[in-house]
Parts: sequence; C-alpha cells; structure tokens
Amino acid sequence: MTSLDSVLDKDGVRLTVDDAVATVTLTNPAKRNAQSPALWRALTEAGRALPGNVRVVVLRGEGKSFSAGLDRQAFTPEGFDGEPSFLDMARGPEAELDATIAEYQEAFTWWRRNDIVSIAAVQGHAIGAGFQLALACDLRIVAEDVQFAMRETSLGLVPDLTGTHPLVNLMGYARALEICATGRFVHAEEAERTGLANLVVPADELDAAARDLAGALLAAPRDAVVETKALLSGAVSRGYEEQRVAERAAQGRRLRDLAGITD
Repeated sequence: MTSLDSVLDKDGVRLTVDDAVATVTLTNPAKRNAQSPALWRALTEAGRALPGNVRVVVLRGEGKSFSAGLDRQAFTPEGFDGEPSFLDMARGPEAELDATIAEYQEAFTWWRRNDIVSIAAVQGHAIGAGFQLALACDLRIVAEDVQFAMRETSLGLVPDLTGTHPLVNLMGYARALEICATGRFVHAEEAERTGLANLVVPADELDAAARDLAGALLAAPRDAVVETKALLSGAVSRGYEEQRVAERAAQGRRLRDLAGITD
C-alpha cells in the first residue's frame, strides 16, 4: 500500500493505510460521529479490509467529539432510511433480535485480534456506543477534554456492544457498576488513574501522540508482539499455573522460530 491509501470511505467511516499502520476515522463531526447500523457495518467491513501487513490500527473521530453514541433516530418509529426501526425489531421474534444485535457487535470485536494492536484516540464526548467503541480497542490515548459515559441504563437499556467485559477488567466490578448504573461522566484524570486511559494529552497533541505510540509498537518484531498480546489477553481467564504453562509454550515457539527450527 502507498502512503495514506484509502481502502474504504462510506457511511461515516474512512479507512486509510500507511504501510503497517491503518487509521479508521469516524467522519460525521456534524452529528458528533453518532452511530447507526450502517456505520457499524462499515466498521465491520473496515476490519475485514485490513491488508495483511497492518500491525497497528488507530481509531479516531473527526471534530470535537470522538462519538456521542447511538443516533437517537434509532428510537423513532421511522428509524433510519432502509433500516428496520429498533422498535420494530423489538416486536419481532426473539431469535431475530438476538441475531441482529450479534451482527452489530461484530463492529466492536475485531479490534482485539491478536495480529494487530488497536489504539483509540479519544477526544470530547465518548458516550454509550462511543464509550464501548473506545473500550473495544487495546489501548486508549485521551485528550484532556474527554468525557466518557455509559448512558444506556438511563434509556432503560443495557450496554450491549461488547463494552461490559473490558470495562470490568479495566476498572473493576464495583466502579464499572457505578459508572453504568449512574451514567455519570468519567473525565481524563480518573480515566488515567484507573487504567481506562494509557495516556492523557492536550487535544491538539492527540493525533501526534497516537502516531508516536504506533511507532513504538512497531519497534519490536511482529511475531513477538502477537505472542505477547495473546499471552496477556488470555491471562484474564487462566489460573496462575495455566499462565505459567502458556508462557513456556509461547517462549518455546519464539525460540524455535529464532533458531530457524520448523515443526
């Protein structure tokens, strides 16, 4: 791929590639990058369209807000043009509703693939679905004006776009419950202190900080980063002894690879 080759640009999502770094940009700042089923399908397509040489994916939003969450048009009787309204979906068969939500979730799942490291560069509002999209990434760099909030419960709903698992892992059950149940804002200082954010920077330095982190992630050999990511992500569900075994197996694979030994 040539520098900044545009791979996809549709439905409020643009994917560009610069060698080993891909950038996914939410491109509807007039609506604070509000999300819709069409945008989710475009995000899923972006993940599938990544060239094999990409190692780092940066997710960003144009304008003053990363993403203000779900477009409220989803809750109107007419919904979005060409889409079933959420109200109509709720009246349909339960299995169909489950399948539809599962399809929407695909936009949020590919960011943690072992072959890439994903970075969310978050400024301004990251509300509801916007918060969950930031949580979908491996790492988060945030601007000093960031405002995270999980507002689904205030609408009588629950967070269902894969955000609950990383939120509990990052901030703990009690704080995650409090944040979700109250819908309160989490600002930059708390985000950094609790581990939700890896780094806080002034808003005008956000893109540069993401580029710097992407460059640092590319410094190590790809296979070592892939193995390390798999090792760390699996540690959540493994016991201590299981993790020791996993470490030995991963290191054995790396040593054999470095020695040029094939199975």
